[in-house]
Amino acid sequence: MPKLDRYLFRELAQATFAALVILMIVSLGGVFADVLGDIARGRVPATLMLAQLGLQVINYLPLILPLGLMLGLMLAFGRLYRDSEMPVLTATGVGPRRLLRPLLLVVGPMVVLIGVCSLWAGPWARDYSQKMIEVGQRSLLVAGLEPGRFVEFPGGGGVVYVNAMSDDGSRLGRVFVYRQDEGRMDITTALGGELSIEGTERFLRLDDGFRVEGPMDAGLDFRLMRYASNELRLPSADGSGRADDPDTMTTLALLGDGRPEARAQLHFRLAPPLLALAFALLAVPLARSPPRQARYGRMMLGFLAYVLGMNLMLLGTDWVAEGRIPVVLGLWWLVLPLLAAGLWLYFTDGRVAAPVWKRTR
Repeated sequence: MPKLDRYLFRELAQATFAALVILMIVSLGGVFADVLGDIARGRVPATLMLAQLGLQVINYLPLILPLGLMLGLMLAFGRLYRDSEMPVLTATGVGPRRLLRPLLLVVGPMVVLIGVCSLWAGPWARDYSQKMIEVGQRSLLVAGLEPGRFVEFPGGGGVVYVNAMSDDGSRLGRVFVYRQDEGRMDITTALGGELSIEGTERFLRLDDGFRVEGPMDAGLDFRLMRYASNELRLPSADGSGRADDPDTMTTLALLGDGRPEARAQLHFRLAPPLLALAFALLAVPLARSPPRQARYGRMMLGFLAYVLGMNLMLLGTDWVAEGRIPVVLGLWWLVLPLLAAGLWLYFTDGRVAAPVWKRTR
């Protein structure tokens, strides 16, 4: 490898790695907050917090890596321009075509990694996360119920409070259950309870308690009942999805599925690596800056381009699934123009059109 290629590859790789580390740290905080919120609402088992955190990070990699790649390239080329290294290289005949080789040494593996995460790792992470939650919901102990804490039912519709619980999560002590449905509320208390599972349904048998049922708004239609034994069916968790859900289907399965939502999901997985390539090509001309220009002015422009492109990708996916955009068109209306613009701006970077001299006579 020529010495110039080694130097540029090292500069681009170091800047890209630094940008990715910072973005991963920031993104990890947001993902961790989402997982904690799901655990607090009882939608995710508390014992699966670290596993769910890792799976969610894998799921968001196709959206994080393109931004890190673009910002890293802009940081590296911006430094070369500010230190007057790029003008020197340009004066010696090093143009966009000569820079393409070290650039692709960094961009190529990143595009492949984004494609793997988008087409295979992301769907696998979503499917595996859902299966872990479904298995965890079979036991009250790992379904989010903890002694001394109010827990919302999966999907809403009520809360449950348990004062004591056995080690295996099957026996409960001093239970309070509040449910609401169609404008009526149901409050149930019991001295004890026991979990039973019939197939995929979970039932809670309460012993020696009271039940009050009545309207949530104005009215006197209340009923009070004291019971020796009462059985309640626990709501299903949100994590129980369909087997034909496009979000968790493999990419090969999506190829043979003609539903609009499946085609939309297929285009959603194909778009990130192509958009990452387009953003990488755009980073080079966007990083061009004179020595006295503001250091991060072009960075903001690149970030806005990324936000606009990703938002259009998300909106386009919904439009294809809803039938507003033809399935054949998919997201090509976004990807191909961005690729064309990136190629044109990259290969015309730094060129100045020759002046047109008009005759004076």
